[in-house]
Amino acid sequence: MTKVSICIPTFNRIDILPFAIESVIKQSYTDFELIVCDDGSTDGTSELMAHYQDNRIKYIRHSENIGKSNNMRSGFEAAKGEYFIKFDDDDRLVPEFLERTISVLDKYSDVDFVGTDHWIIDINNVRNKEKTEKNSDYWGRRKLSEGIVENLLEVVFVNQSFQIGATLFRKEVLQEIEYMQPHWQNCEDNDLFVRLALAGKNAYYLPELLMEYRVHEEQQGKNRAIRYLSDKINYLENYNFEVEKIENIRHKRLIETKLILGLRLIEKGETQKGRELVLAGKSFSQSKAFTGLGLSLLPVGLREKAFDIVRQATN
Repeated sequence: MTKVSICIPTFNRIDILPFAIESVIKQSYTDFELIVCDDGSTDGTSELMAHYQDNRIKYIRHSENIGKSNNMRSGFEAAKGEYFIKFDDDDRLVPEFLERTISVLDKYSDVDFVGTDHWIIDINNVRNKEKTEKNSDYWGRRKLSEGIVENLLEVVFVNQSFQIGATLFRKEVLQEIEYMQPHWQNCEDNDLFVRLALAGKNAYYLPELLMEYRVHEEQQGKNRAIRYLSDKINYLENYNFEVEKIENIRHKRLIETKLILGLRLIEKGETQKGRELVLAGKSFSQSKAFTGLGLSLLPVGLREKAFDIVRQATN
């Protein structure tokens, strides 16, 4: 039986996918299978994959785009390893990732998954120490001690300290909770960690920089933000936490997300839906809500410039 399965879901990333694949091939731990699941790429990814002759590498190609989480699920369903990790096609593992994380799961039978810290890199694979430290601080990882994580729901929901691509799981645990939700495009990783915490699973934190998370322009964009915000609302509406402190945070994030999405939709020209969401989220910031409602009265062609002026004035 293969010890660990690594899944890289991909879509039209032929320029940077090889860096992700090479980071797996260069692992110091070699008993793995790598599954590249292709969500209908049209950029020559299939031709690229044909060049890899390593029998540990498997390629799943979907003839059409089936969606982000569905593509991930196809890789998970094909996995044969005892342990499992998924990381994105624009990221990389450092050579010791598997060796260090597998040693934790092998040593502690009561640990269900182990997460690590990670580097921030740019499009040219250059590590940025300053941004890495700020990122670790922002997501609360520098406050986590090595070992089994206490208050896991707070760590993964409130602080969002665990990064899916820097985490190795026992595959049977993911099977138990059905892995990723089908038909999701965003927040599927947040949702997975929350469901693991609610199921009473144990996480181990390893405070080492064992993965590289790439920050680049393709991750930005107003339309992408609209899709993300819509999915975030669906994710947050899935839960009603028993712990009052965490439930209050969930509710606050939900109304904030509705407000932000409503403002984005008004700016784009989807006026009615935008107004409804702004009104639903106005308790988060009445000044932003009423400003947005006021700008919704402008002709659509003038709104983007008007929103830019307001943003500059409030920064």
